[in-house]
Amino acid sequence: MREKDQIQHGYEVKPGTFVLVGEDELERLVPGASRDIAVERFVPAAQVEPAWYERPYYLAPAGKSQDYFALARVLAETGAVGLVHWVMRKRSYDGALRAHGDYLVLSSLYGFEQVAQPPKVAPLARAADAREVAMAEQLVEALVGDFDPSQFKDEHRERVRELIAAKAKGKKLSPPPRERKRPARDLHSALEQSLKQVQKRPAAKERLSA
Repeated sequence: MREKDQIQHGYEVKPGTFVLVGEDELERLVPGASRDIAVERFVPAAQVEPAWYERPYYLAPAGKSQDYFALARVLAETGAVGLVHWVMRKRSYDGALRAHGDYLVLSSLYGFEQVAQPPKVAPLARAADAREVAMAEQLVEALVGDFDPSQFKDEHRERVRELIAAKAKGKKLSPPPRERKRPARDLHSALEQSLKQVQKRPAAKERLSA
C-alpha cells in the first residue's frame, strides 16, 4: 500500500473524537466546472466596504461587446455593484462585479467569518471642538494629492533583490536602521506632531509649462 493511500482526512468534533472523511467523499463535494458568472442582485457600492474585497480580475467582453460596455456604463452611472457567484479551479466564489472606467472588474469577496467586525467603541464624552476640527482639516489639506499606485512597492522584496545583487558582487549589504520604539500617543498629539512636520517642509515650486 502506498503511503498516500494511508493518509486520511479527519475533523475533530470534540476533544479526542474525529470524523474521518474519504477522498471520494471530498471529490463529490467539488462543484461542477462552469464558465458562467451568475448575478444574484445589485446593491449600492457603498454597502460593500473595502474590507470585503479580496482579489480583482479584469473581465474581457465575450460575445456581444455592446452588452458588456452597456453594463459597465450603467454600473458606473448608477454606482451599483453586482453580487455574483462563480466556479473556478474546482472552487466556488462569491464576488462583486463593478465598473472601472469603461470596463468591468470582478472581485472575489472574503467570507463573513474572515472579515473582522468593527469593535464596539464607547460613545464620545464630548464632540470635537472647533480647534480640533481645524487642525484635522489643516493636515488633510496640507497632504492632499493624487493616488499614484507606483509609489506603493514591496520594500522587503526590493531589499532581498539588493542583498542578492550585493552578494553576487562579493559585497555586504548594511541592514536598514531600526526605528526606536516610542511610547504610544493619543490621536490629538499625533495630529499636532504630523502637522508640525508638514509645515516644516519647503514649499513645492510650481512648474510652468512653455
